[in-house]
Amino acid sequence: MAAEAGLRERKKQQTRELIADTARRLFADRGFDAVTVAQVARTANVSEVTVFNYFPTKEDLFYGGMNFFEERLLEAVRERAPGESVLEAFRRPVLEGVPRLASDEAAQVIAAAGNLISASPALEAHEREIVARYTRLLADQLAKEAGAKPGDVEAIGVASALMGVQRALVGYVRNSILAGRRGPKLMSDARSQAMRGFGRLEKGLADYGRTSGPVVSLKTRTKSHIGRPSNRSIRNS
Repeated sequence: MAAEAGLRERKKQQTRELIADTARRLFADRGFDAVTVAQVARTANVSEVTVFNYFPTKEDLFYGGMNFFEERLLEAVRERAPGESVLEAFRRPVLEGVPRLASDEAAQVIAAAGNLISASPALEAHEREIVARYTRLLADQLAKEAGAKPGDVEAIGVASALMGVQRALVGYVRNSILAGRRGPKLMSDARSQAMRGFGRLEKGLADYGRTSGPVVSLKTRTKSHIGRPSNRSIRNS
């Protein structure tokens, strides 16, 4: 019985991957808006119903990998070892994914996806929806762990900060690749950016900006003293 269940799950996963790979190829060749779910189903040799069973919308077809990774982040936090912090658990799968950026194949996939996203308002909107949904799910998960009610501000703040760093890293990598950067240097830079971003969360924000302060231009400082007597004029009066 267990063997049969395992076989069914493997077949499901194979079908899911087949549909996702087929859709990815069609989107890359023709553009997201020019491809229909019916075309994906026909090319993958499955029915439209089967496609919708695995991917409720066409946008979900495109973002299947993103949804899978966001689930991994939540799972890493939920199943972290005793004594491991939420930050450490969340950061681990992010850093584990960085080495693949050194390959040309990964860069080509990210570049193709980035071009499709920038050309489709529907994809841009759906990406924001996915981020918002998983941020809420993570916040609810953290609130439950802490025995707090849904909507707890601290849990939302932590979830938003963690997801914010991860999505900022995605944007950094995508923009870097579209600008032509590739290989080990990209991987090294992405890792450095991730470590700095998560490192700031690890330290907290208590001292952020305290020493440097906001940048004030000379013109602003000059304007702020218009109409005020200088220290020198006060001393000479």
